[in-house]
Amino acid sequence: MRRFVLRAATIAGAIVAAACVEYAPVTPTESANTATPSLQLATVAASSPASIETIPGQYLVMFKGNSIPQSFVADVALRGGTIVTSHEKLGIAIVTGINDAAAAALSRRTDVQTFDQDAVFSLDDPAELVVEAMPDAAVASPASPSAAFFFPRQWNMRAVSANLAWAAGKTGSSSVTVGILDTGIDYLHFDLNGRVDLSRSVSFVPSDDSVVRARFPTRNVITDLYFHGTHVAATVASNSFVAAGMTSRTTLIAVKVCSRRGTCSTSAVLNGILWATDHGADIINMSLGGGFHKRFAGGFGSVINRVTNYANSNGTLIVVSAGNESSDLDHNGDIYQTYCNAPNVICVAATGPAAQGGINGPWTNIDAPAFYTNYGRSAISVAAPGGSAASAVWAACSQTTLIASIAACRTASTFVVGAIGTSMAAPHVSGLAALLKAETGGSPSQIRARIQQGADDLGAPGTDPFYGKGRINAARSLGLVN
Repeated sequence: MRRFVLRAATIAGAIVAAACVEYAPVTPTESANTATPSLQLATVAASSPASIETIPGQYLVMFKGNSIPQSFVADVALRGGTIVTSHEKLGIAIVTGINDAAAAALSRRTDVQTFDQDAVFSLDDPAELVVEAMPDAAVASPASPSAAFFFPRQWNMRAVSANLAWAAGKTGSSSVTVGILDTGIDYLHFDLNGRVDLSRSVSFVPSDDSVVRARFPTRNVITDLYFHGTHVAATVASNSFVAAGMTSRTTLIAVKVCSRRGTCSTSAVLNGILWATDHGADIINMSLGGGFHKRFAGGFGSVINRVTNYANSNGTLIVVSAGNESSDLDHNGDIYQTYCNAPNVICVAATGPAAQGGINGPWTNIDAPAFYTNYGRSAISVAAPGGSAASAVWAACSQTTLIASIAACRTASTFVVGAIGTSMAAPHVSGLAALLKAETGGSPSQIRARIQQGADDLGAPGTDPFYGKGRINAARSLGLVN
């Protein structure tokens, strides 16, 4: 399911050939974690839940108890299959290498609650992205995030009063961790170097790992071969050399669950949630998702619900993007919207300016509902800047991208990319959650309440279909303004 919309080609100077400072890469000393699932990823149309492609021979299994019965392990092996991953505390396993007859027999076991074929959701291939670079003379450690080179065009940070939080010294803490479930992170970009804990980062996309080793042999396998995860990560937390993030001290862990082609298997995403939760993530950002007809995959919802409930009960807050189909999630039939319909998550809609006078503003009506955003009172928790046709959200661009249109990003770590979508909205909320966690601690429900109570109540009073409880306001949620 598409979770981003690419910046329109009408921006003057699609690629700015500015003089850039080469940033000397540091070969990581930490060992690269590579998860074991051997997934054969497929492409799926983003607009039709009924067209979701399944992964042949691979199944998501949820048991009636919170453990994996040993007799089931033996039964799988007897039928020629393999359990590639399992979570003993949760009673969930991923089985591969079995035929239809074996799957049918295993699904009839009395200890099995649900047994569904694994499925792949897809991000759309980018048509065009806009990249720009910071000139080398500008490279210096800023005194505050507002001193970042590209901050003058970051209407999004001012819209949520992040600059007021920074001015009050609220820039986050390295003791707070946000898991980025996405396409990976360029952890050597100026804005991200030192922010990513590689010892806790992991790839659940083996097909990308071999490409990384061949094309970028000094890189950890979690490096971003696309662009999406790097952009999202730098919106949550940035060193603010090039562009500011919501925080500047938060620790990130990269959990690669989507491939260089933008495909994200359900098993990889669920494994990613469990990994991040079990490795100390206070917040998980998921700028991804999809949708499926409940009648076609009745067990999917149950498995997703069990996993998100597990994260919540273990102190991890999940933030997800609402999606870009302009769909009314209150009236979408039997569609289960992943992951907005899951319990204990914050589902984020997108806002963006109606117009801008120039690249650095001024901007008109920055809180307008984005034309692409999904909406619905029953689903949307809050809204945050995602950008519009008038103005993008700018953040770090991956130096290891394989997208031809932004190949310039590979030349230096001073490039940013402009993109719009609910993918860009969600990390603003994750960043605010990280600020609140650093200041107040608190459980996921307490942080969620602070975010919603501090939001600017826009649209219909109370809960609005487009804004939920409102567009987030970092300064108000932190108690800096009334």
